[in-house]
Amino acid sequence: MFILDTNHLRELADGTTLGENLRRRIVASQSGVVTSIISVDETLRGWLAYIAKADSPQREAEAYARLNETIDILSDLIRLPYDMESAARFAAFRKAGMQIGSKDLKIACIALEHDAVVLTRNIKDFNKVPGLKIENWLD
Repeated sequence: MFILDTNHLRELADGTTLGENLRRRIVASQSGVVTSIISVDETLRGWLAYIAKADSPQREAEAYARLNETIDILSDLIRLPYDMESAARFAAFRKAGMQIGSKDLKIACIALEHDAVVLTRNIKDFNKVPGLKIENWLD
């Protein structure tokens, strides 16, 4: 199973050239590709912040349209939860001094709980998590 990190999810949702290449690779892989509730959180918060800062009715309408497109994509993906097992793993990593962003560490913990590979561009931070499998399908 592959878990889309937020940067992969964003390219997919934005329909960029990289996103379209990613979509083709997902289809060709014939593997389970999912996302996490953490990436959903990050993605929706990003669009909501953009909407809140929109400086014209046109930009606001465009942002709402993009939010709607993103929700459509998210509704098609299985979203793995951040559950008590993931939270316990997160707490143990923090207690051990793990120094990566909270959202990234939560995604890593979800992936470890499901023995999944994280698809991310953020190789530097995710490489700090012992036992985590990562790949970058964008570059």
